Amino acid sequence: GEFEKKEEVLPKKQTQKEEVPVLTPEEQKMVDDFAGQIDLTNTQAVLQYGAGSQKKIADFSETALSNVRTKDMGEVGQLLTDVVAQLKDFDTEEDKGFFGLFKKSGDKLSNLKAKYDKAEVNISKICDAMENHQVVLLKDVAVLDKLYQLNLNYFKELSMYILAGKKKLTQAKNVELPELLEKAQKSGLPEDTQAAKDFAAMCERFEKKIYDLELTRAISLQMAPQIRLIQSNDIAMSEKIQSTLVNTIPLWKSQMVIAIGLDHACLLYTSDAADDLT
Repeated sequence: GEFEKKEEVLPKKQTQKEEVPVLTPEEQKMVDDFAGQIDLTNTQAVLQYGAGSQKKIADFSETALSNVRTKDMGEVGQLLTDVVAQLKDFDTEEDKGFFGLFKKSGDKLSNLKAKYDKAEVNISKICDAMENHQVVLLKDVAVLDKLYQLNLNYFKELSMYILAGKKKLTQAKNVELPELLEKAQKSGLPEDTQAAKDFAAMCERFEKKIYDLELTRAISLQMAPQIRLIQSNDIAMSEKIQSTLVNTIPLWKSQMVIAIGLDHACLLYTSDAADDLT
């Protein structure tokens, strides 16, 4: 389109609050110049006005949707649930927590180590899967940043078509149409009357076209907060994975070291006490 080469975009907050972008003096001149080139008597040009920009937004919506479709956040959530379940199951098996270790003796230590080894293997697999998901999530966050920027570019491009169209329409209805009506009234000729009617119909058709462009722009406007929401969800899930990997799992392992150590000490104490009795 005529306006696609402009790279400047709106500040994020402003885009979501209002539908009229702030143009640079250069961009405003582009709009003014382009408005002067619009020919309302060219039916084909009116039909195609801003259509390329509309198509970009339609295609973009599909691209953004495809990006979201390919992700299964439920799978990530299940992995987090699984790792917590693994830790809880281990804890309850050990007689309501690690302090239950003192109530056991004999082969308790070897059983505890065996269960720990089994749990660690399962948890390690889950952690590997979560790390892979985290890499994907962080890539998606970067992609969504690019999509957000692209959407803003399309929003501005379409807005410039709308502004140019409205400028032309105002001039056509307030200047050109009254001139045609006055000419028809003075001449009384049927062809002048018909020319005024035709021009009025063209203005109405172009006004509908601009309204259609505004509907498309509303889609682009809605996309901005939606992209940010998806991005926020990705970041939150990534943070949960990170916390599990660097806090939850290491804490569990440190507790296991203490538990096994305490149980080992308990067995040694029991053995020493038995020796003293003999």
